[in-house]
Parts: sequence; C-alpha cells; structure tokens
Amino acid sequence: MAVVKAPSKHLKLLGRLMRAEAEGEGELGMLMVGNVGVNRVISNCLDFKNIRTIQQMIYQSPGGFEAVRKPYFYQKARTRDVRLARRNVNGERQNPATNALWYFRPTGACPSTWWNQRHTGKYKKHCFYAPQPSDCPAVF
Repeated sequence: MAVVKAPSKHLKLLGRLMRAEAEGEGELGMLMVGNVGVNRVISNCLDFKNIRTIQQMIYQSPGGFEAVRKPYFYQKARTRDVRLARRNVNGERQNPATNALWYFRPTGACPSTWWNQRHTGKYKKHCFYAPQPSDCPAVF
C-alpha cells in the first residue's frame, strides 16, 4: 500500500524532480531525493505543515526545490523516473535519507547541522539532514 496517494501526474512530477535533482548520482541518489520528498508530504511538521500532495511539496514556496526553476525539470518524465518515484511512494526508504526532510550539495564537507537539523549522512555529493523524532514523529 502506498504511503502517499499519488495519481499518475504526481508520480511523473516526482520522477522529474528526482531526475533533475540527482540524475548524476544514479538511481540510488534519485531514490534518496524521492525519499525526502515523500517524507515532506507525510511529515506535517516544521517547514512542511499542510503539505499533503506531491505537487504541493514540489512547488512549495518558500522551501521548495531549486530544480523547478530550471528547464531540465520540465522535460517529460521517463519510464525509469516514474518507476523510481513509484518505489518511493510505496514506502521504500534509503539510508541516509530514511528520515530526512532536507538535503543539499555543499562545495566542501557536510556540516554537522543544517538549519538546526542533524546530519544523517552523505551519498556522493548530497548531504542529508533529519529532524529529531520528537519534532516530526510521522517520518520515523
């Protein structure tokens, strides 16, 4: 059973986001980006209160994703992108993004905290950050 309701158009959006944010980091990196997105939809905490759909999560402003401001995001979703997005929507989680609500790509090492959130790990060039379980129990 899906952890997030996602009609076909939302799966395509999530797939496009995953590709635009992390295609260079392979399928695992793309899955981690999708993991963060799904966590934002289910969290209802901190910066993500009242975000209930994939579309709301992707276009959230402020606090959304840089990729939506670039042309690459607007290319048609590929079959692979949608397949990976479906895995995320169905609840697949990848460490270090398991409970993460944020990630970014620093020019150097990952800071131990980012916007007061703890560093959970790095995958290739992306650093992942998660809230405390008491702040966002729905993502744990």
